[in-house]
Amino acid sequence: MPSNVNVRGMLFLSLTVVGVPGNMAVIVAFLLLVLQESWLLAADAIVLHLSCTNLLVVLVRCLMETLASFHLANVFGDVGCKAVIFIYRTSRALSIWLTFLLSAYQCLSIAPPGSKWASVRILVAQNLPIVFLFLWVLHTSTSAGAILFSVSSKNGTAVTTSAVNLEFCYVNFPSDIIKEVYGAIQVSRDVVPMALMTLTSLIILVLLYKHSQHLKGLRGAGHAGSGTCGSKQRAAKVVVVLVTIYVVLYGVDNGLWVYTLTVRHTMSSSLISDLRVFFASLYAALSPLVIIASNRKVNSRLRCVAQEKPLLGKTAHLRSI
Repeated sequence: MPSNVNVRGMLFLSLTVVGVPGNMAVIVAFLLLVLQESWLLAADAIVLHLSCTNLLVVLVRCLMETLASFHLANVFGDVGCKAVIFIYRTSRALSIWLTFLLSAYQCLSIAPPGSKWASVRILVAQNLPIVFLFLWVLHTSTSAGAILFSVSSKNGTAVTTSAVNLEFCYVNFPSDIIKEVYGAIQVSRDVVPMALMTLTSLIILVLLYKHSQHLKGLRGAGHAGSGTCGSKQRAAKVVVVLVTIYVVLYGVDNGLWVYTLTVRHTMSSSLISDLRVFFASLYAALSPLVIIASNRKVNSRLRCVAQEKPLLGKTAHLRSI
């Protein structure tokens, strides 16, 4: 087995090992919260949906790439290539837009009480299922090119000079014009939420700074600071961290994609495409770690599960005696 395939397999294996249990832990924690309280806050529902899409990214792309790199399963026939790339592109785009939705909603949540933005936040919370449905329809439709152009690299299909090498698959664009149009759509789909979430994060930081200055003024005047907004501020800081990770990793991803669109031939090596997929999937693997470390609801539920396991073991041992 070529050494570069070994390295490729190990990189995607590392993302799988971190991303699958991490996202599953977040999902389990929120499902336990639903069972206990029978409902979720809008922000929690967005995080749960984000974790589901991130899990899909890791399972569909990283796990499949790992299995193929180590010849453990032959998943990249023509149908497999179309399915994997289509689901990956859809879930990847959903992950991006859900991160923006989370940052926008958190920005609305810490806006001054009584402002017009409070009614907007309530409207978004009430129509969250419709927002989710809209995002699914939008991104499945804009990812349809993966079904049209993806073919396996193993069946000897003749490819054009406009094709993109993905190691086990080719994205076989019929012409340079179609490749550039499709690429521009994909870049726009990423850059728009990136700009918007960067703006919302800056607004969050400004609001947090103003609030901290206000609390300092209250303490200086001898008044006790209110702790009612503490959880919203912590959540806002977590969102800023997630957005920062996103902008860095997906910025690299989109830079590499633009490079792919500008070079004349992209069939000689899959290195650039591999790096793009790795950096994009790295967000799906790292974001649950940030959520677990910072979200008190997730943290407390996971601690309860961890503490119940040894107790159940002791109970079973006593019963056997």
